[in-house]
Amino acid sequence: MHLRPAALISVVLAGFILLAPTAALADDATPAPTATAPTDPVPTEAEPTGAPDDPDAPITGTEVPPVSEPPDSEYYVSVLLINSAERDAEGQGTPLPGIGLTVEDEGGAEVGEGISGVEGRAFIAIPGSGDFTVVLDQNTLPDGIELSDEDTGERDINVFLSGATNVQFQIGVEAVAETPFYQTLAQSVVNGLKYGLIIALAGLGLSLIFGTTGLTNFAHGELITFGAIMTYAFNRGFGLPVLLAGACAVVAAALLGYLQDKVLWAPLRNTGKGLIAMMIVSIGLALLGRSIFQYTFGGSTRTLSQYVAQSPISVGPVLIAPKELAIMGVSIVAIVIVVGGLAFTRLGKAMRAVSDNPALSASSGMRVDGVINRVWILGTALTGLSGVLLAVDRQVNFQMGFKLLLLVFAAVTLGGLGTIYGALIGSIIIGLVSEVGPVFGVPASIKDVGPLLLLILILLVRPQGILGRAERVG
Repeated sequence: MHLRPAALISVVLAGFILLAPTAALADDATPAPTATAPTDPVPTEAEPTGAPDDPDAPITGTEVPPVSEPPDSEYYVSVLLINSAERDAEGQGTPLPGIGLTVEDEGGAEVGEGISGVEGRAFIAIPGSGDFTVVLDQNTLPDGIELSDEDTGERDINVFLSGATNVQFQIGVEAVAETPFYQTLAQSVVNGLKYGLIIALAGLGLSLIFGTTGLTNFAHGELITFGAIMTYAFNRGFGLPVLLAGACAVVAAALLGYLQDKVLWAPLRNTGKGLIAMMIVSIGLALLGRSIFQYTFGGSTRTLSQYVAQSPISVGPVLIAPKELAIMGVSIVAIVIVVGGLAFTRLGKAMRAVSDNPALSASSGMRVDGVINRVWILGTALTGLSGVLLAVDRQVNFQMGFKLLLLVFAAVTLGGLGTIYGALIGSIIIGLVSEVGPVFGVPASIKDVGPLLLLILILLVRPQGILGRAERVG
């Protein structure tokens, strides 16, 4: 039975909406408990918090909200106040609640104010983009706690994107000697390897799909975001541990890949649609997916309930957190399993045969559509795993996959389109150049420009990529 075009569109929309987290995606903030009146209320008189006539008296009796929540504003400042001089059992700094903060515009006029909650975070709505100054009221700091010597209690910020603009103050941080160059370089190399492995998982999925179908899928970035958001949904919404939530997110990504191919790409292939038309469809699908994520998840950046911050361990000159070791280990194991499966299993050989010559594979009795469907399942599962690891390493945002998409395309193109090993090598190079660049003076804000410049230089010398095959055109 063949689905009509209108039914196809309905199924695609339903698949996205059902798989996108909605009610499960609650804010990180826990709702304040509902106050219940005691049976025998005893009136109490608030203790004095300072002489009312003394403007310099510290504000110690300010009511502190249980948990800070992002404001209902397109632009806002997020301030995190942590006392690094006092650490808990896990080695993490203690939050500072009840600290007053104000935001001033260029003219010195106050445009917003806030107080840090129990987790040490304050959200302050601002009127829009522009230059602002965040001022910390040092009179509200607890006794014995002061800003670090070089911290004036003011932060100049330039707001040009909607959402949160993050600000931190140095509290209880002791000055340390300048880090040696070799240690900084070694740290950047390790970070680059970690970043490159995350890119490699997404690049491997993109390369598999391109190699078997020839489709340049611009919705691939949304598959990364899908994996991250589903991890957040299972973790925060359903209370699963991060490891189990990540596994469920990978399964959900694989299911999404299966549905995508069955209800969208397979019918387009069977009706003879060209690759250009399918590429344009993928652009529309990317816009649809990003809009759904923004609507259901929101525009704020959120964190998982575990592994948010960990004390690093020293490995020679490098400091690395346990979760970073886990990220690299999981990435390497997944890559080895997939590469080994493609080389030695029957399904892997069928995928390589379809990639080399789909028509010949079909004439030999191979079910090409079935093989391509399995490629979509495997490719989206790998890409979803990339999003899971990116969420554990960083934070979750509805645009995180879109921001990574260009580097994934650069990695696959650099290594050679349609080649598995090329995608892996290209991803590692892109990750290393991106993270090592700031060590040699590249501004951190534009560190992703370095890999793209390297891509241009290599393609000028070797247009087919590092491991790509040169082909005659025409």
